[in-house]
Amino acid sequence: MRATKPSNPGVRRPVDLARRHGLSAQAVRNYERDGVLPAAQRGPTGYRLFTEVHARALSAYLALIAGHGYPASGEIMRAVNRGDIDAALRTIDDSHVLLRRDRETLDAVEAAVAMLTGSQRQPQSRSAVPISVLAHRLGVRPATLRKWERAGILQPVREPATGYRRYSPDDVRDAELAHLLRRGGYRLDHIAGVLHRVREAGGTGPLVASLRQWREQLTTRGRAMLTGAARLAEYLDAAEVEDSGSHSGGYGGQ
Repeated sequence: MRATKPSNPGVRRPVDLARRHGLSAQAVRNYERDGVLPAAQRGPTGYRLFTEVHARALSAYLALIAGHGYPASGEIMRAVNRGDIDAALRTIDDSHVLLRRDRETLDAVEAAVAMLTGSQRQPQSRSAVPISVLAHRLGVRPATLRKWERAGILQPVREPATGYRRYSPDDVRDAELAHLLRRGGYRLDHIAGVLHRVREAGGTGPLVASLRQWREQLTTRGRAMLTGAARLAEYLDAAEVEDSGSHSGGYGGQ
């Protein structure tokens, strides 16, 4: 069935919202179904009637995704659409906390790698060492290394016959990084995240080259959060105006 266009252009069809954002009309319908967009009224023939408020909501949702990701952005929009602004703001707060933790992790990696690579150390043995040797090297107790292992910081292998821990050169590097970070007051779970990044990069050398890109990604995410907040504020303002009685008539589309 073709939809006809009434006199008031304030109401849009799904395809109108879709084209504006490079989406499919079905995606817009799905967003309304999932509560990401506020519920649309229906015309006499059952067609959805989307207003400028829906357009603002869609713009806000898409902008939020870039900074907060799909799950959090969906939670934010659904909370707003059911009138629970506090829940939406708590989700936003949680995302900012995660971003701050990521920044702290990056700062910790940069500081630890700089200290480790800048220190004057003897050439490291390429053979694995037992827990007693590593503990003596760091000046800590073996129980400390076992605690770090439980926290996910160290991943030593076990000798098949005895079950004793053996620390490879990479494990020794990780232990030295962990030791530096513990002296700096970092928590074990934070250090585990740092060491995960080191292992992903393949060591401190390749990691140094990736730190700049990592920081750029965090900056991009932070700016996207600002954009998302602005779009969400615009949506909230538009919704308040509509709730106060400034409704539009128009045309709909299936």
